[in-house]
Amino acid sequence: MSDVDHLHELLGLPAVDFRHDPGDGPRPAAGAAAWRISVDPYEDEDHTWEQEFASFLEAVDPAGVRALIIGQWGESYEEKSSYPIGLVTAAADRLTSLEAVFVGDLTMEEAEISWIEQSDVTALLTTFPALVELGVRGGSHLAFPPTRHERLRSLTIQTGGLPVAVVRGVLDSELPALERLDLWLGVSAYEGDADVADLAPLLSGTRFPALHHLGLRNSELQNEIAAAIASAPLVARLRTLDLSCGTLGDEGAAALLEGQPLTHLEVLDLHHHFLTEPVERRIAESLEPHGVRVDLSDRCEPWGGRGAEGRYTSVSE
Repeated sequence: MSDVDHLHELLGLPAVDFRHDPGDGPRPAAGAAAWRISVDPYEDEDHTWEQEFASFLEAVDPAGVRALIIGQWGESYEEKSSYPIGLVTAAADRLTSLEAVFVGDLTMEEAEISWIEQSDVTALLTTFPALVELGVRGGSHLAFPPTRHERLRSLTIQTGGLPVAVVRGVLDSELPALERLDLWLGVSAYEGDADVADLAPLLSGTRFPALHHLGLRNSELQNEIAAAIASAPLVARLRTLDLSCGTLGDEGAAALLEGQPLTHLEVLDLHHHFLTEPVERRIAESLEPHGVRVDLSDRCEPWGGRGAEGRYTSVSE
């Protein structure tokens, strides 16, 4: 599975595409699936996401729905996600068991990740106090003003470029139950203008007291992030650390090896990297005997033999 495929699950529930015409087979129970609501603007120009969502609320008991995946809602590079989010929040009195929402489950064929028009996704947190998982794909016009939510345990933001205002908004939020944070920082060419200094409140360990999984991924600053991680107080209480999909090279890996011990981790994910084979071996030999599962798959070569300048993130546009 690539990093920008359709979701296969949410909240541990299998992703199921809702269709207003189900065909021959029965639908799963409302709470047994993560329901993906999508429309194809090219296949059926007269059928809107609003109509599909209305059909969903009538066909599936909304009071039993636990997980909702917002897929393609039309011309997603023209219409902002405030359109489907507004319809979901307006139905809050019917979606009384909702625990997880993912906004923008589009593949590259439907819309490049940096073309997905997002909006202020904290409206979902404000409206659904029982939400435990929130995921977002796409950084264009994404907003995340500082907010407080008592129950959110997992926050994932997948972008080709994450605006610094969003990073600061997330890190200024009060999320006492947050256990998993996964940020795709991206590249400056697509609005990814945060730098390592902006991550300092997170890496200091003073934010999110329950956090045990951290992903700082898909970044053109992956070496600098690795160097900061090497001495970050937060790392001592992590179980899993994900620095994958970025431009990590030997210099970043050396900082990890020379920094604080990582032998307490359960998983270190470095897939899609630019490490040489000797450095790969050093990492594996220093961590795997301690039971750390290290993912060093997908070694990449710089474009055009340009060395460090030719390194690239897994996802940008």
